Amino acid sequence: MKRRLSALLLAILMATMSMTGTTIAEDSGRQMDDDVDCSGYTFEDLFEYDNAVFMFEILDDWATSDLYANSWVNESRAATVRENLDGLFEGFPGGNNSWISTDERDAVREIGAKCIADMYTRIGIREGIPHRGGVDWNDVEFVEEGIGLEEVDLIPTGHPEERSCSERYLFASADCQEVPVTATNNLEISMFTKDEETHNTRFNQLPNSGESDFTVAMNVTNVTSATMMFTFPYVDGLRMANWTIQDDGVENLAAGSIDEIFLPDGSVRVSVDIQYDRADYPMIRNIFFDMTTSPPETNDFPIWTSSEPADDTIIPIINDGSEVVAISGETMADWASDDDAWGLDCQFTETGWSSRMNADGELLVTPGTSQSSDATCHLVDPYGATSNTSHTWRFGQPASFSAVVGMYTDSVDIESTPTLLVQNLGLSISAMQGSTNGIPTSVNLGSTSSTDTVSLSVISPGAFMIHVTATSASMLEWNAAFDLGLEKRNSLPVVEIDFDSIEGTYATWSSDSLSFTLTGTAVDPDGGMVSLSATMCDETSTGFTTNGDTWSVTLSIAKCVAQGDTEYYVVITAKDSVDAESSADITVPDPWASDNSNSDSTEDTSDDAGGLPSLGMFATIIAMLGAALLSRRD
Repeated sequence: MKRRLSALLLAILMATMSMTGTTIAEDSGRQMDDDVDCSGYTFEDLFEYDNAVFMFEILDDWATSDLYANSWVNESRAATVRENLDGLFEGFPGGNNSWISTDERDAVREIGAKCIADMYTRIGIREGIPHRGGVDWNDVEFVEEGIGLEEVDLIPTGHPEERSCSERYLFASADCQEVPVTATNNLEISMFTKDEETHNTRFNQLPNSGESDFTVAMNVTNVTSATMMFTFPYVDGLRMANWTIQDDGVENLAAGSIDEIFLPDGSVRVSVDIQYDRADYPMIRNIFFDMTTSPPETNDFPIWTSSEPADDTIIPIINDGSEVVAISGETMADWASDDDAWGLDCQFTETGWSSRMNADGELLVTPGTSQSSDATCHLVDPYGATSNTSHTWRFGQPASFSAVVGMYTDSVDIESTPTLLVQNLGLSISAMQGSTNGIPTSVNLGSTSSTDTVSLSVISPGAFMIHVTATSASMLEWNAAFDLGLEKRNSLPVVEIDFDSIEGTYATWSSDSLSFTLTGTAVDPDGGMVSLSATMCDETSTGFTTNGDTWSVTLSIAKCVAQGDTEYYVVITAKDSVDAESSADITVPDPWASDNSNSDSTEDTSDDAGGLPSLGMFATIIAMLGAALLSRRD
């Protein structure tokens, strides 16, 4: 049930209105049990938002789809959302009382996916000639199992009026907290397809799979401000032929805009920007756009811009036999131009080599059995128009890299071996861990192998990769990462407790002698963060004050006194980012003990012969008991 957000909040966004009108929610629909019925809700019944983004992607089967939505609610609208949600719980303990609690939030999360599954997505599809309503639409519906949900700050932490509700209401949870519904802290709410699922919406499969005309419609009544993206699978020649926005059946193009975006892999995306003035409610606003595979009447050919690489340029890749990114979309963004979009169509001379464009504008290459291959590349647009001129480039891996598999502490030796695809390579080699790159080592690689030391000083313990940046004349810059089976060995943290040699003590006692302070240093040799804890008399404290590598902690002796201890054995434990631990321990004597030599020790210096406790110990116990009795009398 993780990540099941206040579903009443967001998916309702694409949810709730049919293509033919708006249904007002009835109180009877507001059920909070397993049979929750949200079929009458509109998103705006509960949720006034400032802006929303929707991404609707039809998947390759033309029957399932992925709907992502994210909404932002600011200030006064956030207060309205909280008030509306609190109102859902009228008749429940703590419900509809102008305070919204974490229990109410969790209850909404529990029914989220089930509630959304009852609602309309507002999206419909219809094959054939363009349609503008008045027909039986192929409606998109939600799939409960695929709905993932999340919300941020519905119950803002640290609100100045935040209060506990654990004892205020019947059945409230032990950690229940609530804030007034008037809280204006901003909200963010999102819906998505769960990680383990493939889709969260579906519709009746289009028999034509997008290869002939169809219309997409959406009811956007009360959608105050939103950007919507509709993405379709690749179909040769698919494009938007026409669009319109209608208010109560009358065209109103000023209400928004609809644009066509061609992606480099040949698929098409339709972008919709829409607004709705709530004062116009209950006016019905619908958008329609028509898709077709019929070619446009005119189409310009894509052209090179002269920013592209010259013929015979080396395009560096990792040649491990798998499909790899050869050229990023960012790198070739200014190589060509077209009124719609463009991509590269490359034909390789060596057997087994192939390439394709993806939706991110990257050229993906699958190598064959040879180390490298020439390729002749044309420009091609979504309608198949090809540039009159082409370029021939050579694809291959300029160098390979190896190391002895194993664990390392401070550095690792990397062997670089040229493939002679180019004559000289300027290399920058560093350890890489996630988005962190270590200190680079520069190498000038000629025709023979070179072994060079790479520092691990800023790399955390655990597995790491080797990142390489390479430059050479007549070659695009190469950025590549290699998994060589390398790990950095963890070094235990080092913790020390300060000793005052003048006073002959580790501890600085408080004026009432009921607590003492220790100071020291804690360092992770690997450069990571260190967490600290102190254990004394079976109690553990994490209340450390730190400044860089130094720390201080104040410990109360109350429990030790209750146990009759006259010496205080303290263990300071330091834990690093991978939970490796080191500790330092000392014994602090009671400053009032009669046999105290006024110095701390790791040895037992108490009187083993027994006898009465010192006057100082009695005085301490009596003072603490007296304070406790006075507190109880108050």
